Amino acid sequence: MQTQSGQLWNEDLAPTSEAQRTWRWYHFAALWVGMVMCIPAYTLAASLIEGGMSGYQAVVTVFIANAIVLVPMLLIGHAGAKYGIPYAVLARTSFGVRGARLPALMRAIVACGWYGIQTWFGGQMIYTLGGVLIGHPLGGGNIAGLGINAAQLVCFLIFWAIQFWYIFHGMESIRKLETYTAPLKIIICFVLLGWVYNKAGGFGPLLDQPSQFVEGGKKAGQFWSTFWPSLTAMVGFWATLALNIPDFTRFAKSQKDQILGQTIGLPAPMGLLALLAVIVTSATVVLYGKALWDPVDLASRMTGIAVLIALLILLIDTVSVNLAANLVGPAYDFSALNPKLISYKTGGYITASIALIMMPWKILESTQGYIFTWLIGYSALLGPIAGILIIDYYFIRKTEIDVNALYQDEGKYSYKNGWNMAAVIAFVIGVLPNIPGFLNAAFPASFPAIPEILKTIYTYAWFVGLALSGVVYMGLMSGKKV
Repeated sequence: MQTQSGQLWNEDLAPTSEAQRTWRWYHFAALWVGMVMCIPAYTLAASLIEGGMSGYQAVVTVFIANAIVLVPMLLIGHAGAKYGIPYAVLARTSFGVRGARLPALMRAIVACGWYGIQTWFGGQMIYTLGGVLIGHPLGGGNIAGLGINAAQLVCFLIFWAIQFWYIFHGMESIRKLETYTAPLKIIICFVLLGWVYNKAGGFGPLLDQPSQFVEGGKKAGQFWSTFWPSLTAMVGFWATLALNIPDFTRFAKSQKDQILGQTIGLPAPMGLLALLAVIVTSATVVLYGKALWDPVDLASRMTGIAVLIALLILLIDTVSVNLAANLVGPAYDFSALNPKLISYKTGGYITASIALIMMPWKILESTQGYIFTWLIGYSALLGPIAGILIIDYYFIRKTEIDVNALYQDEGKYSYKNGWNMAAVIAFVIGVLPNIPGFLNAAFPASFPAIPEILKTIYTYAWFVGLALSGVVYMGLMSGKKV
């Protein structure tokens, strides 16, 4: 590539070689099983049941959402498998070689938030495990300005350091971790089911509980007004991965491998995990007199060797999920901001550093209903980007990309000074309708007088953003030479 620009190219962003394309369908299936089996995904069903759904309705909602998000996952993943390029480079076809920094940064910021939150969850597991091993909870006064005690801080830093080892050893170490831990997680799920069944003498009362939307229930007739924002939030859960899935599919042996692997690995396991969460939590009502949706809390109540095994499995699980879902994407995205100075590894170091600085425990304690505000909120940002990428790749370019030009300052994707304003305008228009609803959801006291129509639009944030930006981009690009 003689005309490549040092400001646009480095070895990590370059198209993958034939030798690097080692991922078969079972690697992708294992990747998804590994990512699906995580604490936030487990507790998603809790948010739906607390919203009034029955266990059956919650499981079906989770499954439908993941079947929906699989579609953009496969569509956007196609480009990675075909051309061997990561998401941050693919975005150059639509946003321009410089403008692509905008969607890369949007994706990276969201992932840094999740990386920090998952690292905090991992640290809390070590904290719980430490208390179990010494026979009493770790404690102590909170450190001024931090809001957590010294033991919590140390446990957070230990978990942060464990993940740092994988950042240092690169992408292949993450693939091996996902492949080897996925079967272990499936076995543990069945062991957990057997444990609660024997311990509770059945699967408990939650399974028989009707939804609150039935006639005479607390929320009679309100099912659809709960279902749609719930569905959007569930879609939002994997909206980040729907964008940067080329970061993984670029290593696929074939197009068939990424399609088959992802189709097997995402919707069904996610639905089954939600079912497992409902069943296990149902049994905890019998065992402990209340519903325990937090698997770490449940593990800490087990006795003997079971506690140690359960918490160690949860630790391995959180490491594998966090690295795949929240590290790989921003590492490439930060690299794309300045390829000359930032490699994939350096991008990973930046992500890990931001996770430290952001103090994720403060985000969790200060954000009311963070699952819905956080998930729907960022899906409003990422939906428009997905819409633009899909329209550009399939309808504007008919899946044909000039790979060399992706790394050239003056190539066909340079547009005007490296920016394609059609994509920027489409992105802004896709985001705008959702801003009032987000402000009302996140800060209800400060923004109480938002019209109902705008609140309703926000409940469909990802769908609205994707459709609106896609249509606008299609209109702005029609007739232009590509």
